[in-house]
Amino acid sequence: MQYYFKSIYSVCVIINMILIPLSFGEMYTSLLNVKQAIIVERQLIDHLETYIVHESERLEDIKRFYAKVSELHSEVYNGPSAAMANPLVAFTLIKRLQSEWINLIYSDEAQENTQVFRSGYEEVEEEGSLPKLEDLQGAAKGLMRLQDVYALQVGGLVRGHFQRITNGNPIDIYSPTISVPLSGDDCFLVGKVAYELEDYYHSVQWLEESVRLFRGAGGGWSPENEGTLEDALDHLAFSHFKENICTARLFLFYQLDAVIYPMNRRVLKNVGKYERLLVDNPPLLSADTGLKRPNTTYLRTRNTYERLCRTQGTPPMRYENPRLFCDYFNNDSPELLLQPIRREVLSLQPYVVLYHSFITGSEAERIKDLAQTGLRRSVVASGEEQATAEYRISKSAWLKDTAHPIIGRLDQRITLLTSLNVQPPYAEYLQVVNYGIGGHYEPHFDHATSASSPLFRLNTGNRVATFMIYLSSVDAGGSTAFIHANFSVPVVENAALFWWNLHRNGQGDGDTLHAGCPVLVGDKWVANKWIHEYGQEFQRRCSPNPEE
Repeated sequence: MQYYFKSIYSVCVIINMILIPLSFGEMYTSLLNVKQAIIVERQLIDHLETYIVHESERLEDIKRFYAKVSELHSEVYNGPSAAMANPLVAFTLIKRLQSEWINLIYSDEAQENTQVFRSGYEEVEEEGSLPKLEDLQGAAKGLMRLQDVYALQVGGLVRGHFQRITNGNPIDIYSPTISVPLSGDDCFLVGKVAYELEDYYHSVQWLEESVRLFRGAGGGWSPENEGTLEDALDHLAFSHFKENICTARLFLFYQLDAVIYPMNRRVLKNVGKYERLLVDNPPLLSADTGLKRPNTTYLRTRNTYERLCRTQGTPPMRYENPRLFCDYFNNDSPELLLQPIRREVLSLQPYVVLYHSFITGSEAERIKDLAQTGLRRSVVASGEEQATAEYRISKSAWLKDTAHPIIGRLDQRITLLTSLNVQPPYAEYLQVVNYGIGGHYEPHFDHATSASSPLFRLNTGNRVATFMIYLSSVDAGGSTAFIHANFSVPVVENAALFWWNLHRNGQGDGDTLHAGCPVLVGDKWVANKWIHEYGQEFQRRCSPNPEE
């Protein structure tokens, strides 16, 4: 099924409101979907409870039959032989063996109970509200992204802690109120996702934890698990080999498990495979045996990006630059004279301002409610088209000013603060974004950097400015990092961030390269208002920097 927004500005639809088919394989892209998944699992719990009740009743009947037959064997059949001559005793024995045991073993009740339980699950599945394989893979990638950006220890994550190593000691960077440890199967699935991506840097770490946990459980199997100790060892062995880490030692380690599982054909087959691989590719004798992270498309800025994200917002730069300041700002507007807004100038190049308490809590909640039904996977420019991308994990919706009076009031408020025309087509509709598991947006520019960008189909010029409203707080992560300007801004609930994307001559400002850091813990909502060049010719620039 396709969902389309109606708009009188067809070009704007092409550029910014293009929708993709609704896919239930994108549950991981928005925390709102995770909340909905909790409701879905509650339905499954109810079905499971019904199944347990029925199965318990059936097991009670089986226990009663067992007690009856056991009592006969201990009291009647062990008694005087005369009892065996009793025709009633003989009859009941023959009947049980010929009828009752058969009815018990081939009873349809167990199958009926299972079928009812399965039917309940299939009803939920048909509604399309269950996560797909893509969701599991996306959630696993989200965990690995958080691991990398925030330098988290896998062992800590497995125990439910968010820790990084500082001076050789594990330090909690966030202490959750509820710690949820991971199982061996949880770690196996994360490691398997990395393995299938040929990302052996991550697969080794997660599979090693999986092996440790499976072994700690005695190698026992649980009915809800997908993986086993054998599966984890199988994937770990090849991951180690591809990373060329102590390969010879690993091969001996793997042979030991071939002894543990002597009848497992796959293990025995893999031992032969490793023998051949070791002959063809002997391990390099090198002191550098550490795991190496895979390269990325933004490798040049990765270190800065991750450092800024880890600081959870850099200290105010005004202590280093006296030209930065905080004040109560009214922009010489009569409407703001009696109720100025708190302004914090964060940077002059690029010019970035934080307006505190720009929106009220009730207004923010209303905007989130309005956006929920329209949330779709966020897209990015891809040549002349738009598409989903792994470097932007979130869902977004577009709200016109006719959606609710609140939207129009926000537009008016933005104009009062910036003196800019924010009415379409000179500005885009309000984009509301909800981030998912490890939700992020890697370093990017808001303005178009290519003449072929679909932005120019609006015929209103490039994006001259960005006004971003924080509709929620987060517990950890989620900062907005300005890469080349070397500072980051933490999420400040109900505040708004404003910056110019273009210089006065219309050229893009390279210092506005920015990123939405992954959300470590919390539910991040933002609203974006992108303002275009045309329609601003007679508007007053509010930047105090004459050199830009």
